[in-house]
Amino acid sequence: MPDDDLPEAFHVTSDEQLRAVSNLTRHRIMAVLRFEPATITQIAERVGLAKGSSSYHVRLLERAGLVKVVRTRKVRGVTERYYAMAARSIVLPDTGAGQPDVLMRHAVADLEASPADGPRHVGMAHLRLTEEQFAELGARLEALANEYRELSDPSLPDVSLAFALFRPAPSERAEGDSK
Repeated sequence: MPDDDLPEAFHVTSDEQLRAVSNLTRHRIMAVLRFEPATITQIAERVGLAKGSSSYHVRLLERAGLVKVVRTRKVRGVTERYYAMAARSIVLPDTGAGQPDVLMRHAVADLEASPADGPRHVGMAHLRLTEEQFAELGARLEALANEYRELSDPSLPDVSLAFALFRPAPSERAEGDSK
């Protein structure tokens, strides 16, 4: 799909938009549409939904402005609509302290639903970094993700990359713990 005219980012600002992206099924539909337009039937097949459910979720995404019809064609007297993302990326508002992070919840759900015998690279590292090192690592992770995003080919199988770089909340030390 030529996406030269697509905006770089869609900023989620309304409650309707946040509800739309917070749903795991709609998250998976947007993943299908990230690289190429698809019909309701194609979306339903890729996500494993009934066509009616697929149509319902796509309508909610369309109403929220997250996806749009990019072309239509007549098939046996019926107008077939092809949907695509409304922007190259979706930017969510920052979550407040103690609030769930929608992206990470979706990433964990997708990881748990992926084939257990499939290839995976999952890990966690606990680091101690200066503010400068923290910023540099965040920038390098973003750059690496963007580099591979540019290499993405819609004809290849989907791959998800999720990363989170953050400073955890300070833990309360139990009385008697050494410092």
